[in-house]
This record gives sequence, structure tokens and C-alpha cells, in this order.
Amino acid sequence: LKNVQQLQATDEAFAAILDDGSVVAWGELNYGGDCSAVQEQLVNVRQIQANRYAFAAICGDRSVVTWGSNTSGGDSSSVQDQLKDVQAIQSSSRAFVAILRDGSAVAWGASSYGGDSSEVQD
Repeated sequence: LKNVQQLQATDEAFAAILDDGSVVAWGELNYGGDCSAVQEQLVNVRQIQANRYAFAAICGDRSVVTWGSNTSGGDSSSVQDQLKDVQAIQSSSRAFVAILRDGSAVAWGASSYGGDSSEVQD
């Protein structure tokens, strides 16, 4: 593996951003070790954040692409329409939260691990 710009790890997999903005992943499939299902979306990736079971990537257009365990944030389809102009992503062990350019935050993943922020929304 060459031209690596950033590495992140779940409990049992790794993901790397290469210098051309593409991503490679390897390790246990259920922990994000295979990103082939979203490979075409992983363009000009700027940042990858990992939790224990999944990965979330910020692309050059400030959109987010996720993979790994669906119940731990690897499936962001329920909030995908809100994941625009993403500035940063942070994680708990089984959820993610994105900070948007307007200062709002969007969470997804396992609700008991912070993936549901409805209790603190305005």
C-alpha cells in the first residue's frame, strides 16, 4: 500500500485515504473492511472517521459516505439528505455525529450510543 494520506481503524478493519482522494479498506467485512459497495461515491475524500464497527468519509463536495455495520452508523440513509456542507465528523463506539457549516449537528447510528440526538434538538 502506497501514497497513504490518512488511516483510520474500526475494531477489526482499516481504511486509508490515498493521495488521489480514493479510499481502500481491508479487514473484517462486518467492521467496514469492504467499501466496494460505496467505492464509486468515495471521490476526493478529505477525512475518514471510524467508530468500532463502521467508517464515515467526508468527500470533496462536503457530502458523507458511510460503510460497515448498518446498525452502528454504516448506513446513513435515514439522514443522508441532511448530510450536506459537512465540516467534521466525530464518533462514539456505535454512532456518528456530523457538524455542518451552519453550526448544526446531525447524528446517526445506534440510538443508545448517541445516534439519536432528537432529545437535544431545537
